[in-house]
Amino acid sequence: MKRPLLLCLRLATGTIFIAASIDKIIHPAAFAQIVYNYQVLPNGMINPIAIVLPWIELAMGVLLLAGIWLPGAALLSVCLFLTFFGTLVFNLARGLNVHCGCFTTSPADSPQTTWYVIRDSLFLILGISLCYQVFRRRNG
Repeated sequence: MKRPLLLCLRLATGTIFIAASIDKIIHPAAFAQIVYNYQVLPNGMINPIAIVLPWIELAMGVLLLAGIWLPGAALLSVCLFLTFFGTLVFNLARGLNVHCGCFTTSPADSPQTTWYVIRDSLFLILGISLCYQVFRRRNG
């Protein structure tokens, strides 16, 4: 039972990260604007993050789908999901309704921060489950 569960968790998480990376890679300027709108980074970090983060998401997704370097990829997925979730909750608490930029950089995608928080909490649970299964398999 553990192997099919791990495979499903890997495929789901990897697919999420690959899907999330594509539009950001294609439209780095639009993604930089989204990162800026979060108002959590110094201005000098916005462009580097907007350029590098989607490639990290893509690489991590590929590693998860391929089953390579699973401990690192699983742990990084939890860290990223936690960061995304935390910044959304932080902005919701500040009363800012930001476009998350998760799967599209299109400004036509209206911000619905509460929905993004719910969805990202499910992604975080998925990532934690994946991490648990990967490390459980390694230690048991």
